[in-house]
Amino acid sequence: MSEPSLPELEEQRDRLYAQLAATGDFRRGSVTENYRRCGKANCACAQPGHPGHGPRYLWTRSVPGGGTRGRQLAPGEVGRVRRELAGYRQFAALTEKIVEVSEAICEARPAAAPAAGDPPGQQERDGEKGGSGRGSRRRRPPR
Repeated sequence: MSEPSLPELEEQRDRLYAQLAATGDFRRGSVTENYRRCGKANCACAQPGHPGHGPRYLWTRSVPGGGTRGRQLAPGEVGRVRRELAGYRQFAALTEKIVEVSEAICEARPAAAPAAGDPPGQQERDGEKGGSGRGSRRRRPPR
C-alpha cells in the first residue's frame, strides 16, 4: 500500500478539522455511582447484603497542579454529563489523529515549498540569528 499524497493528507486533515468543529460540548473526568451506609443501627442499610443508600453520582476530574476535584451530580444531570464525557473522548481521539496527519504532512511536504502559515521569506531566515542586520559594530562607551 502506498503512502497518501500531500493533497490527500491535506484533505484528510480538513475532514478531521470539520469533525472537530462538530464535536460540541465536552468535559474531562468520569462519573461514578456510589452507595453508602448511613451508620444508623436500625436502618435497612445496616442489614447484611443491603447495598446502602444511593445511588449517588460523582463527577471527578484532574485539575492542573495535580489535584482532583469532584462534584455530586443531581440525577437529572447524569445523562448529560456522561454525553459530555463521551464528547471529550471523541475530541481527544480526533486531536490525536490531527497530530498524526499533520506530522505526515510535514514529512511529505517538499523542503523547498513553504509550509502553510509561514510568513514570506521565512525559509531564508530559518537557521539565521536575528538582529538589526547592521553587522557587529562596537560602540565606544560614553565619556
